[in-house]
Amino acid sequence: MPDNGSLRPGFAATQRSRVRRHPERAHYDRETVYAILDAAMMCHVGYVIDGLPYVTPTLFWRDGDRLYWHGSSASRMLRAQREGIPVCLTVSHVDGLVLARCAFRHSLNYRAVMAFGTAHVVEDESEKEAGLNAFIERLYPGRTALMRPIAAQELKATMLLGMAIEEVSAKIRDDGPLDLDIDHGADCWAGIVPIAQLVGMP
Repeated sequence: MPDNGSLRPGFAATQRSRVRRHPERAHYDRETVYAILDAAMMCHVGYVIDGLPYVTPTLFWRDGDRLYWHGSSASRMLRAQREGIPVCLTVSHVDGLVLARCAFRHSLNYRAVMAFGTAHVVEDESEKEAGLNAFIERLYPGRTALMRPIAAQELKATMLLGMAIEEVSAKIRDDGPLDLDIDHGADCWAGIVPIAQLVGMP
């Protein structure tokens, strides 16, 4: 299992990663950043190809300060990133709808991470296979021991990319509606409607 970062120093808030809007909601410690990343299955990877911006949703996983994602070796996104281009990887969780007594003060409770780094392809086949098995274990613990090993052709058809977290910030809102005194005369309910992601029974 990946470490939770609780015993390691936090990340530095840089010019690029510093949260400026509601800085009181910002977190730079590894424990918080890791927890938000590890609770997510899907991320969004932002990058630039030929001067044009792209954002691609993809499954990912974490090992220490490194993030990994994979796909087809024929993928334009992965082929562009394998050359070592800067990327921005984000994850977000919606935890609740915040209903206030005026439209302007409605909000959302959330947890989010924005990480910056440089993508690199994993070339070593044993490292690549171990990384892909770690991905399966993250989603389905114990399953790699039950499946057949990854075939050489499957390994060749799959590209694995890794990114060391160079800069990162987390942002969390976990609060109720911030009504003004004048709003309390409105004849409507205010509060939080919780939202949770559940894994169902197969």
